[in-house]
Amino acid sequence: MARFRASCRLLESARVFFDILGEIVAIETFATGTSIRELPRLRKLYGKGRWRKRKGLADVRLPNGRIREAEIHWYEASGIGKRELKIKRFVD
Repeated sequence: MARFRASCRLLESARVFFDILGEIVAIETFATGTSIRELPRLRKLYGKGRWRKRKGLADVRLPNGRIREAEIHWYEASGIGKRELKIKRFVD
């Protein structure tokens, strides 16, 4: 049911309080490489990689059980995967 739920479990230490249901759609990359302000921190925590800051839309289940459509932002690098998913705004 939740395709990216495993990714969220990796982030339990980062306190992710939602589950992503289904797929993330309308994915866009809006920052790459040195355009990312957090690049030194990402490299220190997760390692070197071609880091991108991305966004997309997904249905999320909130802690109270409510399901809403939200804009999700995250950092991603090939070989490392999605890191630090966060809800930026609700679109429904």
